[in-house]
Amino acid sequence: MGEITLDLIHNALAQRTPITAAPDGLMPAAVMLLLYRKDGEYCVLLNKRSMTVEHHKGEMSFPGGARDPEDVNFQATALRETHEEMGIAPDDITILGRLDDNVTRSNFLVKVFVGTIPYPYEFLPSSIEIAEVVEIPIGVLRDPATLRWDSRIEDGERVAARSYGYQQHLVYGATAKILDQFLDIIEDRLNKEDPGFD
Repeated sequence: MGEITLDLIHNALAQRTPITAAPDGLMPAAVMLLLYRKDGEYCVLLNKRSMTVEHHKGEMSFPGGARDPEDVNFQATALRETHEEMGIAPDDITILGRLDDNVTRSNFLVKVFVGTIPYPYEFLPSSIEIAEVVEIPIGVLRDPATLRWDSRIEDGERVAARSYGYQQHLVYGATAKILDQFLDIIEDRLNKEDPGFD
């Protein structure tokens, strides 16, 4: 199995065009899937939202939020929100690419950016918005033992979606869907670089 590197991730993202969704009736937002190398492996940065935020209280999420009128584009939204929530300076983030748009059950249209930061890094999480900072190694996310199935009722129908269990945390909903796509893109690229032989 090949090694996951920033070049591999950047190239995998560059090979595809993100699917965009129509903004009709949805609130525009952006999130940042942040990676950094720790103890020889890339980690994904997540946070557990506080119980005082307006949307998705207590849920696991990526840094991000609603677009403000002064944001020149969605990348600016993702960078600004990451700074406000995690204290990460925009200049410290290198953008690697984008994932597909995501529509949340709370009617946000979310643009998803993938970036990297140097490590170690001193995170300064917002005490108002963030209850806990959580970093999950990509190797853990790729482990089938991490997968869970989240079943719920949506529009009167039962739906099942993948979620991820890590320590005492459960990553589900839009955050899990974003992770699914990111991991699928990585796996696809790894398989193309190292197809193996039977």
